[in-house]
Amino acid sequence: MEADSAAPGLPGAAPNPASAGLPTVLLRPGEADRILAGHPWIYHGSILRLTHPAADGDLVQVKDHRQRLLGVGFYNSRSKINVRMLGPERVPVDQAFFETRIKAALAVRRRHMPTATSFRVVNAESDFLSGLIVDKYNDVLVVQTSALAMDQRKPQIVAALQKLFSPRCILERNDTAFRKFEGLADANGVLAGELTGPVTIQLNGLSFEVDLTAGHKTGLYLDQQVNYQQVAAFAPGAQVLDCFSFLGGFGLHAARAGAAHVHCLDQSADAVAAGGRNAATNGLTANCTFETVNVFDWLKAKTAVQPHERVIPQFDTIILDPPSFTRSRATVPDALRGYKEIHLRALKLLRAGGTLATFCCSHHVDAVTFQAVVLDAAFDARRVLRRVATYSQSPDHPIIPAIAETEYLKGFAFEVVR
Repeated sequence: MEADSAAPGLPGAAPNPASAGLPTVLLRPGEADRILAGHPWIYHGSILRLTHPAADGDLVQVKDHRQRLLGVGFYNSRSKINVRMLGPERVPVDQAFFETRIKAALAVRRRHMPTATSFRVVNAESDFLSGLIVDKYNDVLVVQTSALAMDQRKPQIVAALQKLFSPRCILERNDTAFRKFEGLADANGVLAGELTGPVTIQLNGLSFEVDLTAGHKTGLYLDQQVNYQQVAAFAPGAQVLDCFSFLGGFGLHAARAGAAHVHCLDQSADAVAAGGRNAATNGLTANCTFETVNVFDWLKAKTAVQPHERVIPQFDTIILDPPSFTRSRATVPDALRGYKEIHLRALKLLRAGGTLATFCCSHHVDAVTFQAVVLDAAFDARRVLRRVATYSQSPDHPIIPAIAETEYLKGFAFEVVR
């Protein structure tokens, strides 16, 4: 590791101008290992002291308790995450910095999703830009800044995006709960350009109408883009039930793949209406139906029988892609009960030989626990399952194993053996 007076890799060299005047955050003994391994978050309890005061949002340099440089990051005393690391070297954080980082992130998407026209360009910690998300919907970009320092640097970020993409419009969708932990208010609207009405995008050759000002997340679940295609492989000739269908991502891919019929369920009337319009746009209305309903209530009603009666399975493929049932570890037990309930009822509706494709998007429920819940439900439903596929988030939502928080979406496909 370098001394404070040396530039990276050059012991004894003159100080790097980028470090001039930077406050220094010293870590407590034993707290540096996680940062060296690549995790970008430094909590208040990990900090020994600051060498001199830093304003919230300032760039700081971080050192271990022996004064060895660990890198630079953004400071915020109001957040539980006091420092968000940017990298191991002292660098000026200006428009050029954001251009370089965003270019590197874009190269990852081009390598792994070369034909995609809508995808996540920047995925915060996954792309070493903690607190920044940028989603691309054809020629429109949507920005989320969940960290104070990123929010303060929106003009530089917008300028970098304009230079790299020349988008028709750049929106901000800053209405996430995370912002309040950074001392930030909600902020939504146009940052550059103009936008009127929904945007039509293409995912895997299908057209989707997306309301970028009001849809879930930044407008659509881009993290399922690859999974939409993969799950559709189970659809040819099948009676398909798409639960929590939103805009019809799984359902329309299944219909295009040759499903005999697809029935989509969602509690949002707006989402159901948009799903119907998307089906029409893609010429898939003949074998798609949409219903506005509470999915839990619908499944419960369809599996309710009198004593000594038996549920008659109706579907060959059932897709469960619910929103997160938990945002904290404290509510995980309640979430697991909810997951078990929908799986128990879905399995009762699934024919022998049929396929259950199921997903969990909560970081707090790992893949092992999620599968255990499914198998517990299968036991109660007296079904035996064969796992035939495992799913994760699309490559535009990269996973850095050293940063556990970057891996959140997990899924499985199970075939009913009997």
